[in-house]
Amino acid sequence: MLRTQSAPRRGMPVLLRRLMPLIVVAVVLVLTYVWVSSLDLDSIEQRTLNADYITARIGEHLVLSIIASVLVAVLAIPAGIAVSRSRSKVFRGVVIGIANIGQATPAIGVVILLAIVWQTGFTTALLALVIYSFLPVLQNTIAGLAQVDPSIRESARGMGMTPSQVLRRVELPLASPVILAGLRTALVFAVGVATVATFINAGGLGDMIINGLKLQRYPVLVVGAILVASIAVLIDWAAGVVEDIVRPKGL
Repeated sequence: MLRTQSAPRRGMPVLLRRLMPLIVVAVVLVLTYVWVSSLDLDSIEQRTLNADYITARIGEHLVLSIIASVLVAVLAIPAGIAVSRSRSKVFRGVVIGIANIGQATPAIGVVILLAIVWQTGFTTALLALVIYSFLPVLQNTIAGLAQVDPSIRESARGMGMTPSQVLRRVELPLASPVILAGLRTALVFAVGVATVATFINAGGLGDMIINGLKLQRYPVLVVGAILVASIAVLIDWAAGVVEDIVRPKGL
């Protein structure tokens, strides 16, 4: 009886820690709503701080961030596999060097440069986010595959597996925690960097932040900043849950 009763007590702190980001975000959003509701908003602030406008900006922000993260996963993971398989130091240096350029350049610089040489709009912002978020996934894919014990590879080959089967069934599952951590980082990067998409007419919550600054409407600025931070926390939390679910047992 004592053991049965003590199990929930051990589990509750774990559940509380898991749900803490959600609780904190919920409290912050509720307090923000109460604060804004208590203000005497002028006509400009009312046009921005309403459900329709905010919902549209959140939708644009999420679409841009999620599509960029999916493209990064589709491009960076195969690139990391190719680099880890290649014996050419030149190829490895070129791929990592190009990825480093995108990461080292300030986000606003990447966005504006692409807009100057190409066009403004959603597609340009999407490409900028992919370039900026590419490196963490590439590096984590390389690191995750490199940490797989060579003896495990040899054992798999000894069982008659082909190199592609070893990669799919052994190496990638073992490397998945590190790769998923890189994807999680890239997703949070994308949420933050997507705020600068407003400079090239790509929408998103950056519109609220810039409008609040330009028009000196600080409630608009504060609400925009809080929404971006809340989305980043929630997406990081969701990515962490997915990471725990898909992580191979025993790792």
